Amino acid sequence: MYAVDLALDLRASVPGSVMDDLHRHLGTHPDGQDDEPDDQVPLLAERGPAMRIGGLLVGEIARTGDGWSLTARQEVHAELLPDLDALLERLAHHCGTEGVIGQIRFYEDHVPELLINDSGTLVRMALTPARTGDAPARPHG
Repeated sequence: MYAVDLALDLRASVPGSVMDDLHRHLGTHPDGQDDEPDDQVPLLAERGPAMRIGGLLVGEIARTGDGWSLTARQEVHAELLPDLDALLERLAHHCGTEGVIGQIRFYEDHVPELLINDSGTLVRMALTPARTGDAPARPHG
């Protein structure tokens, strides 16, 4: 089980097919239709208390003046990670948010891997925990 947190903006030019796919994964459809393919598991559709990662599971998308804003916090099974990667790559390609757009971690790990939009390309950056005895980082200023 993996904990996935996303917070990103999509440009207004995002194709309808990407939005349809995103709505299927969120378990929503603007027109109320449920035409989800039988073989596609919605990755961002769970709501309510999380089973393993604590807190709540959410998935929301809202129209903005220049596109869409997406926030999601979900538990995703390991066997669904290839589907999640494909969705995240599609979203990064149409993302208006540059830099960190989320994080993912195995639910038993303490340190996540950052999900970064680098000019439309999804990049994963593994973080490493501080070694015992290392001084904490000091803010610049």
